[in-house]
Amino acid sequence: MKAIRLTFESFLFAWQALRGNLLRTILSLLGVTVGIFAIIAVFTVVDSLEKNIRSSMSFVGDKVIYVDKWPWVFGGDFPWWKYFNRPVPSVREYRQLQKQLGPNNAGLAIFASKSGNTFKAGSNSISDAVLQGVSYEYRKISDVPVAQGRYFTTQEVESARNVAIIGADVASALFPNGSALGQEFKARGRRFTVVGVMEKAGKSLLEIKSNDTNCLIPFGAFSKLFTINPGSGTGVSATIGIKGLDTDPGLLDLEYEVKGLMRNVRGLRPREEDNFALNRPEMLANAISGLFSVLGVAGGVIGSFAMLVGGFGIANIMFVSVKERTNIIGIQKSLGAKNYFILFQFLFEAVFLCLLGGAAGILLVYLITLLPQDSLPLFLSAANISLGLTVSVVIGVLAGIVPAVLASNLDPVIAIRAK
Repeated sequence: MKAIRLTFESFLFAWQALRGNLLRTILSLLGVTVGIFAIIAVFTVVDSLEKNIRSSMSFVGDKVIYVDKWPWVFGGDFPWWKYFNRPVPSVREYRQLQKQLGPNNAGLAIFASKSGNTFKAGSNSISDAVLQGVSYEYRKISDVPVAQGRYFTTQEVESARNVAIIGADVASALFPNGSALGQEFKARGRRFTVVGVMEKAGKSLLEIKSNDTNCLIPFGAFSKLFTINPGSGTGVSATIGIKGLDTDPGLLDLEYEVKGLMRNVRGLRPREEDNFALNRPEMLANAISGLFSVLGVAGGVIGSFAMLVGGFGIANIMFVSVKERTNIIGIQKSLGAKNYFILFQFLFEAVFLCLLGGAAGILLVYLITLLPQDSLPLFLSAANISLGLTVSVVIGVLAGIVPAVLASNLDPVIAIRAK
């Protein structure tokens, strides 16, 4: 109860002091507001960028190992000549993995894609679309959000039927006046029947790949349109994806098993290097996290300078406040007020002032996130709100501790005589 009463009385003193010098209070708040706004705005943009990029790369899948010719390498020298003559994953290797892979996986798929395609349906057409051939379990390793219709059946995939799951932009371009389900369109001279339409993904910051202009067909049907994995280096290369289990931390067991099977399938000797790459989405995630960690630190340092200016402003105003209220402090102490009460009173005032400024800065950031954004929607996370308020409290304590200590140590007799 004593702590609550002390806090309430300190709040009343702080509010009266701040309201009595409204203009000075507002000017002092500006420094903290700008500082918190700068810090939280930077972190908000960085978080939004990272979230947008990660969502743009959702097609990569989660907890998946990709068997490919080229490794995913970020930064530094890339010895491309070392990987150029490697064989690409083949359908035969995919079949071997299907037979030999143990239960330590949640799905195995082979897929290949070709961009720059033109689809036609009557007088309507769409160009620069992506045609992708997939095996049945592809949806287990990658995101296939079917909004209308259904996914392929095993019979459709095994018999290589000309059926397709198209993106939202493909559906609206080819069939603008009605549902695309059950309709036919032409791709590279062959007719395909639409069995599903994917959800609209919209614009993203990284246009690596978008389901909106994508068209999925059975891998066998895709093989009729393109030459898969030719030795001459022309045509389309396939990729094998293996989904891991949640019970396999880091997918280490799955990686060792796939590595051993691939070496056996390709007939590699014990001392020979791998002629394939095992890639994971974590490689992309780690590269992104490293990049945005640097951006976050840089933004935090820049915002800290603005926050430092705001802290000096609060400290200055607290020194002035102590000087103006020296007589009142003397009266309070003569009436029995303890030193800790005076100290807490001024410290609370500094923290309260900083919290008001910090809340104003966070509110400005929140208002910015409400503005319509196409390619980069901003969001203010609870973590950033907590960070802003915490920084405000810390700055308030640092800025107010010295004036509060000076006020609490004043001699009551000398303080009462002050004018």
